[in-house]
Amino acid sequence: MTDHVRVLLVDDDALVRSGLRLMLDGAAGLKVVGEAGDGSEVLAAVDRHRPDVILMDIRMPRLDGLEATRRLAGKTRVLVLTTFDLNEYVYEALRAGASGFLLKDAPADQLVTAIRVVAAGEALLAPSITRRLIEEFARRPPSNARPAELEALSPRELDVLRLVARGLSNAEIAGELYVGDATVKTHVSRILQKLSLRDRVQAVVLAYESGLLQPGEADSVRSRQPGSDRLRRSK
Repeated sequence: MTDHVRVLLVDDDALVRSGLRLMLDGAAGLKVVGEAGDGSEVLAAVDRHRPDVILMDIRMPRLDGLEATRRLAGKTRVLVLTTFDLNEYVYEALRAGASGFLLKDAPADQLVTAIRVVAAGEALLAPSITRRLIEEFARRPPSNARPAELEALSPRELDVLRLVARGLSNAEIAGELYVGDATVKTHVSRILQKLSLRDRVQAVVLAYESGLLQPGEADSVRSRQPGSDRLRRSK
């Protein structure tokens, strides 16, 4: 018997919550266990309903979704769902501890998949948001100080971290590095453990904040791999 993923809806618009409930209650393996009308109600709702994943709006009265996410750090996983895709919201949501970020106009199947991915302990960003987040960091001056924690990573682990920061999945990283999916999964797990990171989202933020990946460096990992001339060109 498989347990349902328990979902808590947090949005100040009752109609939005109703729509989300109707959508998710019909999805196999998901169960909406409660709702909250703003961030100030979230902590009590989490204690009461014990959700696996929270769908969190950002702009709400009294306490917004960013601050609510900060206060929930370590308690449960948060998937930010909002109509606003401004870079500062994405960045602050990730810094606050969110495990994923989707826009409210995402298709129903994408939302359901996102909830399952986050519940399974992975992290997720809408592809368009990943690209814009990377572009935002790319415009910033490079950091000259690399965190000491990165010194604990092997050269291959640094390569994997760069590819994670580019938004590649484990399967895509395996293809880039000519290794098996299980090998990539092991590398990612070790990277998160060594750097004391919760998930891939935090790894992306660290990689760009530390200057590990810089504009024009994205192709350098591929160029060092055997048979790199056979790899597809970046678009």
